[in-house]
Amino acid sequence: MEFAVQELCIAYGARVLFDALSFVVERGQRVAFAGHNGAGKSTLMKCIIGDIRPDAGHVVLPRHTRVGYLPQDGIHLSGVPLLQEVLDSVGDVAEMSRQLESLSADFQKMNPSDPSYRDTLEELGRLELILQDHDAHSLRPRAETILRGLGFGNEDFTRDCGEFSGGWQMRIALAKLLLREPDVLLLDEPTNHLDLQSQRWLEQYLRGYRGAICIISHDVALLDSLVSRTIALHHGRAEEYAGNFSYYLKESAARREARKKAAKSQQKQIEKTRAFINRFRYEASRAGQVQSRLKQLEKIELIEEESDEDIMSFHFPPAPAGGATVVELQYVSKAYGNIHLLKRFNFRMEKGDRIAIVGVNGAGKSTFSRLIAMTEEADSGTVKFGFHTHVAFFSQTHADVLDPSQTVLECVEQAASRETLPIVRNLLGCFLFHGDDVFKRIGVLSGGEKSRVALVCMLLHPANFLIMDEPTNHLDVESQEVLQRALAEYPGAFCIVSHNRSFLDPLVNKVLEFRPGHNPRLFYGNVTQYLEKIEADAADAADSSGKLSSSAPRPTEKNRQLLRRERALAREHAARVIKPLQTELKKVEEDIAARDARKAEITDLLDKPDVTSDANLLRSLTEEYRQLDSESESLFSRWAELSEQIDEHTRQTH
Repeated sequence: MEFAVQELCIAYGARVLFDALSFVVERGQRVAFAGHNGAGKSTLMKCIIGDIRPDAGHVVLPRHTRVGYLPQDGIHLSGVPLLQEVLDSVGDVAEMSRQLESLSADFQKMNPSDPSYRDTLEELGRLELILQDHDAHSLRPRAETILRGLGFGNEDFTRDCGEFSGGWQMRIALAKLLLREPDVLLLDEPTNHLDLQSQRWLEQYLRGYRGAICIISHDVALLDSLVSRTIALHHGRAEEYAGNFSYYLKESAARREARKKAAKSQQKQIEKTRAFINRFRYEASRAGQVQSRLKQLEKIELIEEESDEDIMSFHFPPAPAGGATVVELQYVSKAYGNIHLLKRFNFRMEKGDRIAIVGVNGAGKSTFSRLIAMTEEADSGTVKFGFHTHVAFFSQTHADVLDPSQTVLECVEQAASRETLPIVRNLLGCFLFHGDDVFKRIGVLSGGEKSRVALVCMLLHPANFLIMDEPTNHLDVESQEVLQRALAEYPGAFCIVSHNRSFLDPLVNKVLEFRPGHNPRLFYGNVTQYLEKIEADAADAADSSGKLSSSAPRPTEKNRQLLRRERALAREHAARVIKPLQTELKKVEEDIAARDARKAEITDLLDKPDVTSDANLLRSLTEEYRQLDSESESLFSRWAELSEQIDEHTRQTH
């Protein structure tokens, strides 16, 4: 067992979040925490790590179980270079390495007759064994591999963490967590700030993770490939589903329907029993039967039927009529210091366009959103709205700038116009803010609840052009589906910044890709078709040094032979490159194995009395061990470089 939640109870005033919540997570399990926004998923994780004290019940963590937690947001690091910050996260290993180095230096000067000589020797052996178990000499190459997988380049390793934006800050926090390899990994929306490539890498990494994983995510594809168990939180209780997330969605719908039928059947039985009691209450001959029925009613446990109110439902306000052109950019340039996001970029969005904006973080997607929303000015060029364009802009930071001291109702009423003020309460109800929920302070809301408040504020202004920057980041799966249906019915144009492929694919007809150092490029089709296109282009580029232009004539047999020969030469060249790399890799692996074997011999020798009594021999062996450890670290770094080079050249041959 990795941990257990036993009879957990948490209430905020009259609202009961958990009521006798209990479950166990076993070693190596992959568990999804599911439930609508505000059900308590993030609160549960904070209870597990001890940040929140429950009103009753407790979390049982076996001794020495290490728990790592990635929150949704709120991380800011600065003052330390990126790679050093990640390496320092393995504080116990780093500290033990420093202790070992200091003790080794002291040990070199000690006299065997010193009373502390034996204790120091034993402490050196203990530290060596622990560091060997933690594979300490491979920490640096592992940290570099994780950072590259999360989208950082080698040139970023020496940059101060404070230079990175909020999304990259969360990546740093995730890298630190993965390097530490805790026994239990608690991940709250880990893909919110990752691009498509980093999402794919993280999915593969987590599939091979040795510890238990508990994850909150609205990325169905990630959950389906990772989890084998779902714990759904609903009305304070936990329901178990032994399957992936799609199984949970299907099975939970079936359970709701079964519960609904059972509740109706129970109600009919109750009404029939009451009718019998009322009919024969005053007949002496039926007194025993009446008393029996009364006792039956008292013992009945009413089946809770889920309310349809728990599912968000809304439609966008009618869009005002607009012209053929929605927005146009002419020779627009935008830069931050030496980083040029747009250079004399021309772009026109027309009526009926439904565009997905994709690309790596920092390439300019959010900046572009602000430019076309005219909340930020271009350095040069012009941005113009079309005739009668009415824009509504949802920024991923809108939820963060809400006034935490206001109530939900005050916040939304402040954003409403005189025409839309009367529908505020109805609109809040559509977004799951019922009854007294509208009087909750913004500061106590979950991330998903804040996002819903920000969406409501946006919807209060009818528009024919929507700009949405990561609208699904904090929405649960059911809410995403409702928003998706509403956008499918929406008659206006929209741009959506998102990496949520399952959300975007049914909606968009164009994809605008942002690339660092280049102007954006436009693709026709949805996100899946865009990915297939760039993968095909990459394959073509790898197969040949040139590419046939679209205006070129159909290739002749001679051209085909020439193309096949070029591809064969490319593969032959790659093979010539790969072979020496593989030879060096094998040599590096042999060198690592030889050093590991010698270190094991030294460890055995240090346990022998005739060695421990020889001060000079002890110093020599200890120094040799330190030298071997240093060499192993360098060899592991080279091993990681060679492996990446071989993988890259291998991909080019296929």
